[in-house]
Amino acid sequence: MNREERLTWLLEVLARTGRIDVETIASEVDVSAATIRRDLDHLAGQQILTRTHGGAVANSVAYDLPLRYKTARHETEKQRIGAAAARLAAGTTIIGLNGGTTTTEVARAIASTAGAERILKASGITIVTNALNIANELTVRPNVKVMVTGGSAREQSYELVGPLAATVMSKLTLDIAFIGVDGVDVEAGATAGNEDEASINQLMAKRARRVVIVADSTKLNRRAFAHICDLSEIDVLITDRGAGEDVAEAITARGVEVLRV
Repeated sequence: MNREERLTWLLEVLARTGRIDVETIASEVDVSAATIRRDLDHLAGQQILTRTHGGAVANSVAYDLPLRYKTARHETEKQRIGAAAARLAAGTTIIGLNGGTTTTEVARAIASTAGAERILKASGITIVTNALNIANELTVRPNVKVMVTGGSAREQSYELVGPLAATVMSKLTLDIAFIGVDGVDVEAGATAGNEDEASINQLMAKRARRVVIVADSTKLNRRAFAHICDLSEIDVLITDRGAGEDVAEAITARGVEVLRV
């Protein structure tokens, strides 16, 4: 387990239990207590947790892991999802992307894959996003026009939210929207952990002719705090092969095309 993986794991343990004991954690991951103390000091310095004698306790932000600590999770699956999304984007010119690690892979695939390069050379595309990291990556790409919504930036996800983001989004139309989520459930639909992000995601879905949810299999059969849209509003779900047949069939039965890649 490298340092980034260890930091992510520590935050996940903290989110689940609310408290970390240095000696216990060190024995679980087979590293020295001094290494764990340094990791916790690093995270405390970013105000992600609070150090205590012998360990750490959760701050409220620990329940919403910062994007930089999510990047290594299910990376291969997310790259395959991104490649499949790029194929779906073929022939479209106005593409919406919200924030998150999976949609970041979608953005990279749209701009970089061989198929996407042919699309770009033919006509160029416009990417509409409320994610600062995606806008930063795509701004330097040839033949990609980047439209950023504006709004207040969330440090956890680099997403722009709030009234300004909503106003800009409400005035645009999209050929296709790729929306990353925190949960997909047959009854609850697509959900997000933060209500401000969910509000912008919901509006992005409403402004798109075609709505594609991109979510690795760990997000299925999960409900997060805030509602984005019902399954009836989703055209396609792209997930990985870890998604169970029963889950895929249940979602398909609600009229959603499910692609397991």
